[in-house]
Amino acid sequence: MQKRIYNKEPLNKLIVVNKPMFMSSNSYLNRIKRKYKNKKAGFSGTLDPFAKGCLIVAFGQYSKLFQFFQKTPKTYRAVIWLGVVSDSLDIENVVSVNEENRLNIEDIKKELKSLEKEIEYYPPKFSAKKIDGERAYNLAREGKDVEMKKSVMKIFDTNFISYNHPFITFEASVSEGSYIRSLAQILLERLNRVGTLSYLNRLNEGKFFYENEKDLNPLDYLDMEEISYSGDKSYFEQGKKILIEYLDKNEDGKYLVKFDDFFSIIEIEKKEVKYILNRIMI
Repeated sequence: MQKRIYNKEPLNKLIVVNKPMFMSSNSYLNRIKRKYKNKKAGFSGTLDPFAKGCLIVAFGQYSKLFQFFQKTPKTYRAVIWLGVVSDSLDIENVVSVNEENRLNIEDIKKELKSLEKEIEYYPPKFSAKKIDGERAYNLAREGKDVEMKKSVMKIFDTNFISYNHPFITFEASVSEGSYIRSLAQILLERLNRVGTLSYLNRLNEGKFFYENEKDLNPLDYLDMEEISYSGDKSYFEQGKKILIEYLDKNEDGKYLVKFDDFFSIIEIEKKEVKYILNRIMI
């Protein structure tokens, strides 16, 4: 077997990939690592195996930046298949397929629009949520009793696309940590119907959209204020202590400091400056 060759130097790269259906996010990341010949990479925002769409991938030092990116609202296009019962609330674990009576299209639009608010819900048992250190979907697949705790998701916007019985297609822009499978079940309850998701496509995460894996500048996606530094650049290059007098802001918070060839993320707390991430090469 031919040995796979990876780049020895870490590649700083930020892209959005389009994960296909019926593949785990981790498996697809491994494919992307091989494509760009670099082992050091990570992704943000796990997609269910049956779902497809926008997956943010960062290589090298950029993989440390996920927590600082502006990734909300997330927008999804989803299709509900009426009459289908599934343990996982998608088409991976279908129990039965039954006929459902037709709905009034205006009722669908009305109930979908009424979801634009904060909603308490139970995450799906087949999800990546952790229960006592174990992924819920692992416990569910083993047939163990899984008790999910209530969560809250914010629905910023909904958009009715079409109704071709027995399929309802819609879009929803939601907060971090939302489950569209659960949102679909809430809509079905209000419509007094049963069903499951048959299709799910994440269109974007905040400002991140899939555009043929083009290189992105991480500075365009950081969700923090940039401040100026008037001292000697070598202090940042060598990781020396930074005095607050050399910064043009002294309020507590996390800030971006940018130079011509690298940038740093610092935190000011009680007039003291500390590095969060230093010398991320541009």
